Amino acid sequence: MMTNDPEKLLSRYNAGLCNEAEKAMVESWYLKLSAEEAAQLDKTSALSNKEAIWTELSANKARKYSRRLKFAAAAALLLVGSITALYYRQSETIKPAVSGQANLTAIVPGGNKAFLTLADGRKISLTDAASGEIAQQEGLSIHKAADGQLVYAVADQKKRDHKGASAFNTIETPKGGQYQVNLPDGTKVWLNSSSSLRYPTRFENEKRVVQLKGEGYFEVAKRKVKFMVETGGQEVEVLGTHFNISSYANEKNIQTTLLEGSVRVNVAEGAEKISRLLKPGEQSTVAGSAIAVRDADIEAVMAWKNGDFVFKKEDLKSIMNKIARWYDVEVVYSENLDHLKFGGYVSRSKSISSVLKVMESTGKVKFSIEGKKVIVSRP
Repeated sequence: MMTNDPEKLLSRYNAGLCNEAEKAMVESWYLKLSAEEAAQLDKTSALSNKEAIWTELSANKARKYSRRLKFAAAAALLLVGSITALYYRQSETIKPAVSGQANLTAIVPGGNKAFLTLADGRKISLTDAASGEIAQQEGLSIHKAADGQLVYAVADQKKRDHKGASAFNTIETPKGGQYQVNLPDGTKVWLNSSSSLRYPTRFENEKRVVQLKGEGYFEVAKRKVKFMVETGGQEVEVLGTHFNISSYANEKNIQTTLLEGSVRVNVAEGAEKISRLLKPGEQSTVAGSAIAVRDADIEAVMAWKNGDFVFKKEDLKSIMNKIARWYDVEVVYSENLDHLKFGGYVSRSKSISSVLKVMESTGKVKFSIEGKKVIVSRP
């Protein structure tokens, strides 16, 4: 039976106890209007719009809800904001529809998809491979776990102890793919869409070095030797820590975000090397040979790994890059829309229309779909 109490509804949602009807009700408010427009609301308008949302959530008039909600799920956070209230009141009157609705069935969210290329050139589709051992290499047994992650385990210690040139494997995620790999040294890496990681099957005693393209989250196993991630013109040096690196070729810069421990970010400037040491909660941005450090928005950075999109005053093109990678679509702009920024939250398990329709509701942008091409224009 569906609850008609908004506070209880959000609590049930956060605890994962909602039935399908309740989940649909909460998740229908999953994006919010860009933050710029919030400043234009006076206090009276904000309060009245907030009450309107509670009214829509319940068949009864919602009681005052003054206690500040701690963030526990995207929907709970969104429904508290007056911006959200205004946004969804506006969407009722606009009633947008993404052009090309029939094509949406061909566009599905991403999932666990990846390819593993072994040192001998063999290429294995991890998407299609059954759970269990998929290959042996240099005394290692490579397994695909039941939950989809790739795991290396020692199968023959004598072969492992044999000294020789290191062999390298590469794991790649396509558009619409993500994957987790447990490296031979115990380090765990999560790869976002359109990313790759090249790593040795045997780490040397002096250092552990991997090469990343795209985006990856690392939980580095503590060892006496350094772990180094090379990406673009940047090198990240650690001993044991948790951090995220975003280094897509079509983004303006490389961002490294530290969650715990410490990392040193190095970039070359001519013959010299510039270094910055990050503390937990900090993010470095590398553009060319310059490194800037600031406080990180951990929630937004880690959203992809947690199964969400989180946009906070983010450029339209940056948002559409993420959508293109996750839904495996091409994005085409019919005109210059660089000035547009949006904010919001939405589960990455939702259809592409869940994002596009609500962005259209702002009246700032319009989308049409032709096959797997999303065309962005003014309304």
